[in-house]
Amino acid sequence: MHKLDISENTNIAFVDEGKGEQTIIFIHGLGSYLPAWKKNIEVLKNHYRCIAIDLPGYGKSSKEIHTGTMDFYADVVKLLMDKLQIKTAVIAGHSMGGQISMVMSLKYPEYVSKLILVSPAGFETFTDGQKEWFRSVMTVKGVKLTTPQQIRANLLSNFYNMPDDAEFMITDRIAMRGAKYFDNYCYTVVRSVNGMVDQPVYDFLPNIKQETLIIFGESDNLIPNPYLNPGFTEDVANIGKERIPNSNLLIIPSCGHFVQFEKPDEFNKAVLDFLK
Repeated sequence: MHKLDISENTNIAFVDEGKGEQTIIFIHGLGSYLPAWKKNIEVLKNHYRCIAIDLPGYGKSSKEIHTGTMDFYADVVKLLMDKLQIKTAVIAGHSMGGQISMVMSLKYPEYVSKLILVSPAGFETFTDGQKEWFRSVMTVKGVKLTTPQQIRANLLSNFYNMPDDAEFMITDRIAMRGAKYFDNYCYTVVRSVNGMVDQPVYDFLPNIKQETLIIFGESDNLIPNPYLNPGFTEDVANIGKERIPNSNLLIIPSCGHFVQFEKPDEFNKAVLDFLK
């Protein structure tokens, strides 16, 4: 674990392993953290330099109050790359991290050599009324008062068949309720949801020029949103495939939203094939 000040108020925690001609920067999803990529880094570090980060407000990064916009998070990754003197990298993002990755590829295209989008947010569209629903159900108080039972249920919904070694995600999240900066974490989660809702990328997908690998689990319980847009994950995945010009789509059967952790062998092989 490394820590680096990228601005006066923001300290980023990250892991940096392996060497290679290409660097992969891994960006986690909403409410998650960098250990989400540990099954991938332990393999991919044999071929590439692998950097996984905790976004501000998450994991072991600083917990300052911030906007939570996709632009803000894209700026954070860009600043970290500048600090580490990385001119260009493959950007891999899961869920919300996928939407951040797309925003970064549009805002700082010279920094992004290729994209790996894992169960990405951003392909699905929402009406103004649906966006307002998101804002109304995602409150700081609601996140703060989430019970251990609901925390477990929320994490289970990320998987088709949750592996035993994913249990740490549940116990860590429950333990966070007693952490010093828990209120700030809850605020960050809420602001992150608003950030995704307020900065949709659907209309800009045709402007993504980088070669892109899109990976979804066939049995994703979170995409499409089961309350607002019930339907099939494959239909949402194909939206990205059709709208991003230079993209390839892989759908992994018997797999949920947390593709890289539930099916690491299939995920790692797909990344290796894509980057060769």
